[in-house]
Amino acid sequence: MKNSEFLQDIVQNAIDGIISINGEGIVQSINPSACKLFGYLPEEVIGNNISILMPMPDKLQHDHYLRRYHVTHKPRIIGIGREVTGQRRDGTTFPMRLGVSEVRYQEDTFYVGFIHDLTQQKEIEERLKDYTLHLEELVEVRTQSLNDTILALESAKEQISNSLESEKELNQLKSRFISMASHEFRTPLSTIQLSASLIEKYAEAAGVVEISKHVSKIKGSVTGLNAILNNFLQIEKLESGKIETNFSDFDLQELVLEITEEMQLLAKAKQKINYRHLTDATIVTLDKNLIKNCIINLITNAIKYSGEGAFIEIKTEVNPKQCLISVEDNGIGIPLEDQKYLFGAFFRAHNTGNILGTGLGLNIVARHVELMKGQVTFESSPDKGTLFKLTFPTS
Repeated sequence: MKNSEFLQDIVQNAIDGIISINGEGIVQSINPSACKLFGYLPEEVIGNNISILMPMPDKLQHDHYLRRYHVTHKPRIIGIGREVTGQRRDGTTFPMRLGVSEVRYQEDTFYVGFIHDLTQQKEIEERLKDYTLHLEELVEVRTQSLNDTILALESAKEQISNSLESEKELNQLKSRFISMASHEFRTPLSTIQLSASLIEKYAEAAGVVEISKHVSKIKGSVTGLNAILNNFLQIEKLESGKIETNFSDFDLQELVLEITEEMQLLAKAKQKINYRHLTDATIVTLDKNLIKNCIINLITNAIKYSGEGAFIEIKTEVNPKQCLISVEDNGIGIPLEDQKYLFGAFFRAHNTGNILGTGLGLNIVARHVELMKGQVTFESSPDKGTLFKLTFPTS
């Protein structure tokens, strides 16, 4: 194959358009890719000025550009290449990359243009530009949304801070009121208790049974009020963090026996409180006052929520691993649906009816047990009674 034939095949089969013109801008040759690109047949282009493939104003300026290049030899496209706009036969335009080479042949000068269609590339670039713009708008919207959220959070934080401060002041006022009211109530209640005891003493001496019965009711009510006041004071101390554990060694059996004897005096008619210690060891290291308060609360509840003639059984056990205290009754029990709320402050089961109470006792027990690193559990069913267990590690 001759070189000229080989080069002709390359030009004819090139993917990009190839057009050659003479020094006056007249088209000398055009390959199939260029014809397809511009929408012309070869004979419609060859012999015509190359400007037919250009839109305005390039169409008018091209010949001037050629003449200037011949004089100055300063190229704008020749030997450099640039992006320009081409015009198809139907008048539509498209972007293209144009590279022009200067060729000298037999003392004549020709210019060969290599044309690469940029339509698809420009469409992709435009889509990317639109997508980028869309992303920027989204980022701007999200940024504004985030800024609005931050401002809202800061405002909410300030409101919460103000609310917490107000609540803190309110809690302080409430604590001071509870403390003051409890102490103020204690004095007249002590006087009533003492007067009732004296009346009971004189009534017994006079043999007036009815008076003794009413005096017992007064003493029982006073004792109940004292228990309520004690619970309010305990809650106030717990809320304000005033309670600190004071561990010491003491005889658990001796303490519970003393509590049992005191609580038996407050029991309902024919209620019997039984106490058993199940092991030889009796010494424990706990906070004596907190333990006493826990046991009194549990026995008070057992008395309150059990009928006349009911049994209340207390058991204690001290072994190398743990100290166990249990209080069991056969009272009204705790409904299953209420059991998960049992240790919440001011919660009372729906089956308590008209039985007086504040719903603080078990909350205080749970928090005191927690302060001593112990655990409180219970088993209960309606009308069959309740068993509470306090467990503390001994090692």
